[in-house]
Amino acid sequence: MFLSGHATHPDWRIALALAAAQLEAQRAQQPAMPATLGWVYLTDHYAPHAPALLAELQQRWPGVDWVGAVGIGVSASGVEYFDEPALSLLLCNLPRDHYRLFSGGSPLGTFAAHSAQVHVDPSTADAAELIAEMGARTASGYLFGGVASARTQAWQIANGLFQGGLSGVAFGPEVSLISRVTQGCQPVGPTRRITRSESNRVAQLDDEPALDCLLRDLGLSALDRREALPQLRQTLVGLVDAGDAPDEATPRTGQFGPATRVRHLLGLTPLDRGLAIAEQVETGTQLTFCRRNTEAARRDLVRICSEIREEVEGQGQDLPTGQPGTRIAAAIYISCTGRGGPHFGGPSAELAIVKHALGDVPLAGFFAGGEIAHHHLYGYTGVLTVFTEPA
Repeated sequence: MFLSGHATHPDWRIALALAAAQLEAQRAQQPAMPATLGWVYLTDHYAPHAPALLAELQQRWPGVDWVGAVGIGVSASGVEYFDEPALSLLLCNLPRDHYRLFSGGSPLGTFAAHSAQVHVDPSTADAAELIAEMGARTASGYLFGGVASARTQAWQIANGLFQGGLSGVAFGPEVSLISRVTQGCQPVGPTRRITRSESNRVAQLDDEPALDCLLRDLGLSALDRREALPQLRQTLVGLVDAGDAPDEATPRTGQFGPATRVRHLLGLTPLDRGLAIAEQVETGTQLTFCRRNTEAARRDLVRICSEIREEVEGQGQDLPTGQPGTRIAAAIYISCTGRGGPHFGGPSAELAIVKHALGDVPLAGFFAGGEIAHHHLYGYTGVLTVFTEPA
């Protein structure tokens, strides 16, 4: 069973009391529920009070393991609190041998992790390598999570407060979950292959100067600064590793697949007609120029919600007649700080789409400085993960 609560108030104590009252009202309907694991997401308005807030959580619910992070915004079922003091809580009664919290000071040890939720400090220089290493330690290779985001302290929470590195909660094979990545960008040109690069500099695409390919894909015949710069500032790049499956946008949808990682275009190198991007790349990597697109983001979010519902419903098709199927028990949604309701057309619009598609299930999450799925670090995406249980 999962319970959820959320609230906003200038005083964190009052916000926590309001959210706790929601949890206890739900828990009164399940008096035998022994809470074991909890998620707490708080906006950076509360970051200076995080030690006291965590201590209050531990006092209210003794014995509960708490995991979470600070974000510019937090989310709950059908609502998001962006750039305001707020928190979002989720409680469950998973058996303690089905999960294990981890951090720099408390490694997984011998726990047989099947999947894991990960929170990362934004200042961690080797974040991509740590994420890949953590993914390799799970049987499925699947991670989900995000990078803490804050203008003050970017805390991670794992039965304590942490800065630097990564932390989170690993799940055993008994915990059933389904996760999908939704993209927020749309291609503006064909998928190309990097044929010459050094560090984060891309010199050639398809054996042509990379800058020439960029200008052609944007419909700019010459490098006229006044014409080119406004478009270049809005342009991003979508990357797919050479070893991954092809991830070209389909003509029908014009959408990126989950293997694409969106990165910033940092600048141009006119002398060799190359580009600088916000990731070190290797020859053979696929690259597609792209831009943020609200309609594409909305369509893709609806798509992943539909895929999750179909997969959950399909889990019960092989059961004997009369046997209960499966249902969505709760959800964790981690979205980019560059998304949120304003990008989708109004306050809480993004979470309203999720609620409409999944129903009013307990949900918690935050707006991250980078999103984690599979073993990659993404940008401008949303990562939706649902826990399932017998209906």
